Amino acid sequence: MSVDPMAYETQFFGFTPQTCMLRVYIAFQDYLFEMMLVVEGVMLKKLDGIPGCKVSPSQIRKCTEKFLLFMKEHFDRLFAKMEEVLLQLVLNIPKNVLLPEDRVHEQYPYSKEEFQALQDELQQLQQQCRAEVAAEQALRAELEEQKVVKAELEKILQCFDGLESICREHGAGNFKESFALLTQNSKKLQDVLKDIEKKSQKMKQHDQLM
Repeated sequence: MSVDPMAYETQFFGFTPQTCMLRVYIAFQDYLFEMMLVVEGVMLKKLDGIPGCKVSPSQIRKCTEKFLLFMKEHFDRLFAKMEEVLLQLVLNIPKNVLLPEDRVHEQYPYSKEEFQALQDELQQLQQQCRAEVAAEQALRAELEEQKVVKAELEKILQCFDGLESICREHGAGNFKESFALLTQNSKKLQDVLKDIEKKSQKMKQHDQLM
């Protein structure tokens, strides 16, 4: 069998020419084996009709096998010549023939270096696209986080607005001033609590000494 890959022929036919020839060879070989079995059966019937024939079926089988080997050797030589002719003249696309789907290569020829440059540029563009998609996803996630923070801030502002309204209803004046005053009073209360805790500790220590 030919070892030439014949890639262009495979593209055109949809199968490798070598595969086609192998199937033809197997079909002829199977037919030869079947023919030998038929011949052997006919010989057995003919010999059974001859009185006093001393030829046994095993001897006929040996003769059939020898004849089959002889036929197969001749068939292999003939098939090798037939395969060579078919692969060169029937299943072969001449070098000057261009398939319709490859016309674009004739119109826009590229060298290996130019093709490699295009491949590199395409790879860079793909990487840029992936980076842009990742950046877009990150921006979308950040926007979602900002929406959540904005909602929380709006809740806090609504809470402050409610407190300011309550302060106005009770005559507390400006909410910011009231809040500042409340903060100062809270600090004063914390200082008083700390002072009381210190005096309480001193009294406990005095009682323990007594």
